[in-house]
Amino acid sequence: MLGGSDGTVGASPQAQSPPAAEDVRAQLAILLASPDLDAPARARRFLRYVVEETLAGRADRIKAYAIGTEVFERSPDFDAQSDPVVRIEAGRLRRALERYYLSDGRSDPVVITIPKGAYIPHFAWRRPPVAEADPAPTTASTGHAGNSPPQHRMPWLATAAVVAILLAGFVLLDLWNDSASRAPQASVHLPPGGPALVVMPFAALGEAPAAKTYADGLTEEVMSQFARFKEVTVIGRETSRSIPPGADATRLRNDLGVRYVLEGSVRAAAHRLRITGRLLDVETGAVLWSQIYDEDLKARDLFTIQDDVARKVTTAVAQPYGIIQRAHQTRTGTRPPDDLEAYGCTLRFYDYRAALSEESHAAIRSCLERAVAAHPEFATAWAMLSVLYLDEDRFGFNPKAEPATAIERSLDAARRATRLDPENVRALQSLMMALFFARQPAEALEVGERAVALNPNDTELLGEFGTRLGQAGAWHRGAELLEQALARNPGHSGYYSGTLAVYAYMQHDYARAESLIRQAALEKFPLFHFVAAVIYAQLGRAVEAAEARDEFLRMRPTIFERWDEEMAKRNYRPEDAAHFAEGARKAGFPMPARTAAEAMLQASPPPR
Repeated sequence: MLGGSDGTVGASPQAQSPPAAEDVRAQLAILLASPDLDAPARARRFLRYVVEETLAGRADRIKAYAIGTEVFERSPDFDAQSDPVVRIEAGRLRRALERYYLSDGRSDPVVITIPKGAYIPHFAWRRPPVAEADPAPTTASTGHAGNSPPQHRMPWLATAAVVAILLAGFVLLDLWNDSASRAPQASVHLPPGGPALVVMPFAALGEAPAAKTYADGLTEEVMSQFARFKEVTVIGRETSRSIPPGADATRLRNDLGVRYVLEGSVRAAAHRLRITGRLLDVETGAVLWSQIYDEDLKARDLFTIQDDVARKVTTAVAQPYGIIQRAHQTRTGTRPPDDLEAYGCTLRFYDYRAALSEESHAAIRSCLERAVAAHPEFATAWAMLSVLYLDEDRFGFNPKAEPATAIERSLDAARRATRLDPENVRALQSLMMALFFARQPAEALEVGERAVALNPNDTELLGEFGTRLGQAGAWHRGAELLEQALARNPGHSGYYSGTLAVYAYMQHDYARAESLIRQAALEKFPLFHFVAAVIYAQLGRAVEAAEARDEFLRMRPTIFERWDEEMAKRNYRPEDAAHFAEGARKAGFPMPARTAAEAMLQASPPPR
C-alpha cells in the first residue's frame, strides 16, 4: 500500500495497531481542507463518502453502483459498465492522494489511500525512512514515485565495492577535492536559483563480472539523457565520476551547490538484470523517488535496455511536471524569495498550463515579463512568455491593447528564445505553437519534429506537438504522441485527456470521447466546456450538453461571431471544422447558418 514519501508505513510504536477512527477523521479533515490536494469537489465528496462508510463498518457497501448513485447522483438505473464516472474519479483521486503525500502531506501522521481494484480506503500510520540492506526480491516493481514497497529500498553506494573503496579511497578523495573546487556553473541560459543535480556512478552489486560494465554504461546513458532537459542543471561527468562512494550529502550540497542526487545500482545474475534508482533531496535527506526495473537479457539486448531505463529514469525525474520540478515548487512556493523570482515564474507557468486558468494568466505573464527584463538571456522564460502571449489570442485570456498583436508578440518572444538557445526544447515548442496559430502549419510542424528529435522524452512537448498534428489532420499520429505523454506523465492528464477527447470526437467515437472529457476536468478552461457540450449533444445527453453550453457562453459569449476565424487559426481541415459545427448546433450554440468549412465542402465535387 502507498504510505509516506518513501512508501513506508508501520514500524513505529503506533504501527502496532491501525489508526483509530478519530485519527482517520482528523486526517480526512486535513485532506478536505487542503488546497494542495489536487482534486475537484466531486472527488473530495468521493473521498469523504468511502472513508465515512468504512469507519461506519459498511465497507462491504462501497461498490461502483452505490458511489454512482449516492455520490455522483446518477439515476437508479445507473450502469457502471456504460458510465465510467466512478472508475475515472477513483483514478483521479488515487493520483491526487499520491501527489499530496509526496509533497505537502509528507509530514501528515496518517496516510489514506484507495488501493487499485476496489474503492475501499486503507488507513495507516506513517514512519520515517530507514536504511535497509539491498534485497533481491523476485517480483518486478512498476509503482509510481515513492510507491515502492519497503523491501525494494536501495542502500547507499557504500554497500558496494568495499574492497575497491579501501584500495582507492585516498585517490578518489583527492580527485573529489580537486573536482569539487572546479564544479561547473550553470549555463547563462539557465534560470537563477534553478535545481541542480549530480548523478552518482551506479554501483555494481553481486558477483557477476559484467555488472561493473553494465553499471558504468547505464551511468553514462542517464547523464546523456539528463542533458536534454534544460530546466535542470546536471553536474558534469568528470566531477560525477570522482565522487567517492558514500560521500557525505552535506558536502555534496556545500561543495557542488546541488540540491538533488540520483543514485542507483545494477545487480546482474545470469541473464537477469535488476536496476534500481532513487532521487534524494540532500538538504532534507528525503527520498523523493525510487524505482526498480527488472530486465531479461534474453528478451532484449543490453543497449536497448540501457536506453529504455535511462529514458524512464530521466523522464520521471526531470520532465517539466516531474519529481524535481514538483519538489522545487513545493519548497519555493508561489511567492519565492526575490533571488528566486525568475525561476519561480517558470514553476508557476507549469501550474498555469495544467489548469489553463484565465485568473492566473495575467499574473504569470507579468512575472515572466519582469524575469526577462532582469535576465534578458533567459531563453526558457522567453519561450514561456511566448505561450502566454499566444493565449491572449487563442483563448481570449487578458488581451493587451498594444500596437503589436498577440500573435506578433508571441512569435517575437519565441524567435528570441531560439536565438538565445537553439536547442532549448521549450523555445522550439513555443516557436512551433506561435507559427501554427500564425497560420503557418507546415513550418510549425517542421519545428516540432526538430524539437521531438532533440528530446523525445519531454511530455510537455509530446502533448503539444501531438495536439498540433491532430488539428492539422494527422489525428492518428497526434493521438499516439498524446498517449505516450499521458502514460509517462499521468499527473498532467487533464490536458492530454481533453485533446484525446477531441480526437475521439473526430473519429465519431462519442462514447470514448465522453469518457476522456470527463477525465479532463479543466473547469476553468473555456474550451473544455465547448468540447464537452458537443460530445454530450452527439450522444443525446441534452441536459449535460445544455449545462456545458451555458458555462461556455458565460465565459466566451462572443466567440461565435468569429467562428470561421477561430477554426482557421487552428488549421482544422474543412471536414473536421464542419463536424464541430454540426455538434455545436445540436448543443444549441448560436452558430452561423453556414460556416466557411461547410460552404467549402458543399462547393467541392463529391469523390469518385
